[in-house]
Amino acid sequence: MIEKYHFTGFPPAAVRFFADLARHNDRDWFLAHKPLYQEAVLDPARAFVVEMGVRLRRVAPQIQFDPRIDGSGSIFRIHRDVRFSKDKSPYKTHLGIFFWEGQKKWGPGFYFHLEPPQLQLYVGKYVFDKEELATWRAAVADPVSGAALARLTARIGRKGYELGGQHYKRVPAGFAADHPRAELLKHDSIWLRHDGPIPAELHSRELLDHCQGHFKAMAPLHGWLAQYYAGDGA
Repeated sequence: MIEKYHFTGFPPAAVRFFADLARHNDRDWFLAHKPLYQEAVLDPARAFVVEMGVRLRRVAPQIQFDPRIDGSGSIFRIHRDVRFSKDKSPYKTHLGIFFWEGQKKWGPGFYFHLEPPQLQLYVGKYVFDKEELATWRAAVADPVSGAALARLTARIGRKGYELGGQHYKRVPAGFAADHPRAELLKHDSIWLRHDGPIPAELHSRELLDHCQGHFKAMAPLHGWLAQYYAGDGA
C-alpha cells in the first residue's frame, strides 16, 4: 500500500476549489467540479495520508492512518451532516485529515485542516465523554501526571502553539477553586494548535517537512494522552 503513494504537494487548484465552493455551496456546482475535487484534492490527500502517517510513527509508533476516502479512513467526508443544523449547506469548505491512536472516533491524534486562506494543525483529543472526563480530571489532579501535563503544555505554548479545549467557567465540583491546575480542570477537550496562512510548502513535497516539524513539536501532548485514551483497536 505504502509504495504506490508519492506526495508532491497540493496544486493551487485545491485552494481555489475550496474558495470557490465556499461561494457556490450547492449540489449542482459540486457535481460539475467533482473531477477537479478528485484530482486536485483527494488524490494528493491520499498520498499525504500515507507519507505523513509513516513519518508520524517516528514520534508516535502506534499511530494509525488509512488513505481510503469512503469515511472509514483518515480523510473526512466532504458531505456535511445537516440533519440537526440550521445551516443546510451540503458540503464542508475544508479538507480534514486525521491520524489517530486507539479507536478512531475517540482516540487522541494528529489533525490536518486546510480551509483557505488558513492551514491549521492540531494535536490532542476532541471532546471527552462522561467517563473520559472523569479520567481526565483524575489525571490532571494527580500530582505527578498533572504536573507533567502542565509543564509540557507550558513549554510548548512558549514556542507559539495555542492550547485549547477549555469549556467550563468554574472548577468542577470536588476540586478546590485554587487548585494548582484549576485551568486545566475546566477543559472538556484538550488540544494544541498551529494556525497560520497557507504556506508556500502546501504546493510541494516540502509540506511533509512543514507538518512533521509542527506535529513533532506538539507530540508530547499526544504521548501524555495516549496513556489514558489510546486503548485498543484502530
